[in-house]
This record gives sequence, C-alpha cells and structure tokens, in this order.
Amino acid sequence: MVTHRLYYENSSIRNFSAHVLSCSSVSPFTTPSGPKAAWEVLLNRTAFYPTSGGQPNDLGRLGEANILDVRDEGEEIVHIVDQAVGVGAIEGCVDWPRRFDHMQQHTGQHLLSAMFYERYGLPTVSFHLGSEDCTIDLRGPEPSLDVLQGAQNAANAIIFEDRPVNVRYGTADQLAQQGVRKEVAREGILRAIEIEAADLQPCGGTHVKSTGQIGVVLVRRVTKIRQDWRVEFVSGGRAARSATSDFHLLRTIGERLSCSMEEALGSIEKSAAERDANHKNLRVALQQLAQDRARLLVAAALPGANGVRCMAVLLRDENPELLLPLATELTKNEKTIALVIHEGSGQLVFAQTAGGGKDMAALLKQVLANVPGKGGGTRDFVRAKLAEPSRSSEALALAAQTAGS
Repeated sequence: MVTHRLYYENSSIRNFSAHVLSCSSVSPFTTPSGPKAAWEVLLNRTAFYPTSGGQPNDLGRLGEANILDVRDEGEEIVHIVDQAVGVGAIEGCVDWPRRFDHMQQHTGQHLLSAMFYERYGLPTVSFHLGSEDCTIDLRGPEPSLDVLQGAQNAANAIIFEDRPVNVRYGTADQLAQQGVRKEVAREGILRAIEIEAADLQPCGGTHVKSTGQIGVVLVRRVTKIRQDWRVEFVSGGRAARSATSDFHLLRTIGERLSCSMEEALGSIEKSAAERDANHKNLRVALQQLAQDRARLLVAAALPGANGVRCMAVLLRDENPELLLPLATELTKNEKTIALVIHEGSGQLVFAQTAGGGKDMAALLKQVLANVPGKGGGTRDFVRAKLAEPSRSSEALALAAQTAGS
C-alpha cells in the first residue's frame, strides 16, 4: 500500500493521526548501547521523514513506542520502533528540534549550492547532513577563500531577505523549462523546492518555510576529496553554536599566549618558529652528544674473540631522540654491534656495521618473544618499542647475551 507522506505537503507538522496497518517483529536494531528488540510498523500516512537524499531520518514517538529508524521502501515508509503497537488508530509525534535542525541544514545547503553554481560555476555533486557538520562536494577548480566567502555572503544576503521557500510539482520537462538547477531523468510528477528568485531543485526532503528560518550559513573549510572539493558548512542553530565555540576557543588561546585574540595568530606563528629553531638546535646537540658518547664507548669496549665489539647501552635520563644518532655513530666503526634501549620509553634500536655477521631482525624477534613489544627492520637495523618499558634492562641483557653468543 502507498504511504501518504505528510512531510511532502508540510514539513512543519509535529503531531499527526494515522492508522496502523501492520506491526511485526524484526531483527534487533543496532544502537550505540547495543542491540534492541524492534518491530516494523506500516501506517496509512506519516509525518516521519525516512533517510534519503543525504538527509537522516526523523525520530520521535508512535503511540508509546520510540522511533528507532524510518526507511523508504519504494511506495511504503517503514517505521522501526522499540515496542509493538496495535493495529488501528495511533498518534505520532515528531522530534521537532531534530526535524527543524535538519530543515535548516537542508535548505541552507540548497541555497549555498545555488550560490556556488550561479556565481562561480561550481556544481554540487553530493550532499551529506551529519550530526555535527554538513558537507557538499563541488566539482571544478579549487574554491579560493574569496569564493568560499563570496558564496557564504551571497547566501546570507538572501537569508536576511526572508524569501519564501515553496514546494513545486511538475514533470522533468516542466521543471527544466522553469530553470531547475539539476535535471533528473525520472518520469512522472516530481517534487521540487523553490527558493524565490534564487533556486529550483528537485528534492523530497524537509525544508523551512522561508529563508529567514535558516538563520545564517557558515562555511567552515574546504578539503580535496578525490576529484572534487568538499566544503564543510553549518546553518542555523549549529552555526550559532559553532561560532560561539570558535570565539571561546580563540579567546582561550589568546589568554594562554598572553595576547589579544587579534594577535593570537602572530603569536602562534612566532612560537612555531621558535619551536622549529629549538628542535633544530636540539638535533645538532644530540648529534654532537652521540659522537662524543660513541667515542668513549668504543674506546672502552674490547673486541670479542671474533673481533666484533658488542656494545649494550641503557639510556635512562637522556632524551629518547638520542637512540638513533648514537646507534648510527657506533656502527660507523668496523665490526660493531650497537644495542641501545631507552628505559623510560621502552624504545630500542639494534644495529650493526653494514654487512656484519649477525641478523638484527632475527635478534629482535628472539628478544620480543621473551619481552613483548612491536617493531621490525632489516638485517642490519631494527627499531621497536617494548610493551613494558620497566623490562628494558631485561631486554638489553637478553639481546647482549644472544648477540655475543
């Protein structure tokens, strides 16, 4: 039976009466808290919007049952609920805050997409309405900051004019003659959403009555997605919450940096430059330390019977970034094996002079079989991290014993 879709006629319906045609038990419905028992309900008419066209389904109540999901199955709208309902008359109640939020986002998307296309020739190829943010994928050249702000400003100008948003019906040919933004190949009578003197777009979703109800559109950022450009945006209440959150975040950053919000970016750039310079200086200092430490260790180490020096080094208070340069400096010497572990972090490097007689990968495998950790490498060089840094001494002793045998 065809389900009469009340939301097609009026997206603002919150409460409605309907007749339950059938109710049957179905597989448990998966929720964040685990699976729930579920029933499938068919009504003669409904105001609940099903997931479709990038817009999530409505929630709410059907009698005493909670709506878990709403699905579009051709001519029928299927309601998944958390308890059985009886056949006969029933009252439905749409979760209005969720519905109105979706209406703001969806109409905001239509308007924003129209501005990107009308002003900059960038068509929208997909739309997603998420729980926090919304996205549209644009096809064409990368939209610059000026393009993003231009489309946003144009959309908001129309919002502030509070233009009517109307539902139009017609065949594909009739809508094409009226200047529909996206032509469709479907036959029969189609539903389209018209933003007066701004956009006409085929759509079966829920929308506000006038652009003023969108509130405001805020473009957040753009990223490359395969061949397209994904624009993240929010409308209405989400835009207000997002702007407020951004303001408080920027103010907090300014307070932490002891500067005004306007000076925050310059202060961050200065701090980043100082950090990079300090890191460069640290690398230079660690390299010098590694060279000096390696000379002392090599001078104190006696070669084994096979002429190979096996040096086991446990770093305690040193920076863990000393691991790699120290092992590298040690293995610059002929017939040398360097076993270096940082006790605090459990990081280790096992290395040998290129072409040495041992296999560092095999050595690491033996050590990790007794002292768990993760890592890998080649015959001459391996890196790993122990699951329990407190067992660093044990791992080093095992590695030294195995390498020296």
